Amino acid sequence: MGSFSLKWDKFVSVLIDSGGYKKVLEGLGNTLLIAVVGLVIGIIIGTLIAAVRVLPVPIKWKKGEFNKDRKRSVKYCLDKFFKGFCSFYVGLFRGTPVVVQLLVFYYVLLPLMGIKITGVGVSIMVFGLNSGAYISEIMRGGILSVDRGQMEAGRALGLSYGTTMIKVVIPQAVKNILPTLGNEFIALIKETSVVSFVGASDLYVAFNYIGSNNYEFMVPYIVMAVIYIVLVIIISIGVKMLERRLRKSDRRN
Repeated sequence: MGSFSLKWDKFVSVLIDSGGYKKVLEGLGNTLLIAVVGLVIGIIIGTLIAAVRVLPVPIKWKKGEFNKDRKRSVKYCLDKFFKGFCSFYVGLFRGTPVVVQLLVFYYVLLPLMGIKITGVGVSIMVFGLNSGAYISEIMRGGILSVDRGQMEAGRALGLSYGTTMIKVVIPQAVKNILPTLGNEFIALIKETSVVSFVGASDLYVAFNYIGSNNYEFMVPYIVMAVIYIVLVIIISIGVKMLERRLRKSDRRN
């Protein structure tokens, strides 16, 4: 007990007296920024990809008929191209670790293009792209879970496919996938611990700094774990509250 008390005193000394709390606040802010903005980007990209991938299957052309209607021919080719691109995108980002994606973007792709972005900026971009691949599958499942009659009803009222998808189908799909989106947000929070590979400051960097300054890592790492647990609990409570609110609105309707 006395040994732990001594370690705790060293931790507090570096945290307060040596300004370690500034590093912690900076790391916590970057962690939340990367996770929140990454999730927003992921939702936008994932929704677009899911909408493309659930488009009606293209017409199968018979031999000799492909060039008779140029407008339909172009639409067919574009549909096949976008579906293929979306499948490639999802496979690429789901098939490689996020650490590898960070390193490739930060040290290879962006330098080749002559683009200079901070480690936090690259982390936000990569986490958004990575999250978009996973959310696209989540959103696709949510869209497919909505009764097909909803789309048919919207089209019967004169709405276009895109308008019906945005105003009718996707809002209902979001209700169905809300718990899974919450899990994706939690995963993003935890995965931000790897952004130090590209020089971004996060909670791991902050507590590693504290541990390095007093040559004692046990207490800093325990406190870091507690902070992650608290963040996850807060997100879980927020998602449950939102779920209850949406259920109440369903009952009123």
